[in-house]
Amino acid sequence: MSVADADIAFAHELFCALGTITSRKMMGGLTLYCDGQIFAILSSEGTFYLKAKGAFAEELAAEGSRIFSMDDGRSMGYWTLPDAALDDPEEACRWAHKALAATE
Repeated sequence: MSVADADIAFAHELFCALGTITSRKMMGGLTLYCDGQIFAILSSEGTFYLKAKGAFAEELAAEGSRIFSMDDGRSMGYWTLPDAALDDPEEACRWAHKALAATE
């Protein structure tokens, strides 16, 4: 299973207020970039994950976000976008800004 064109369009629409959003399909999912900097992935199942480490990862965990894990249990430092942001572009971009700031 891989992300559909409609999923890609939705991802671009959700985060368009961040800046120039580009994407690249990878392993059935999608990698999202803002002005050339990776900030999120979209899994083939349609789940958004934000790149996070340190205090930002802890903040996402406190919001109930779950970490992305590979089938073998390895983690890549991506956490689910909080549910409240999935249908609110302003809220999604607020979280995405934090992801971008945390990876600088």
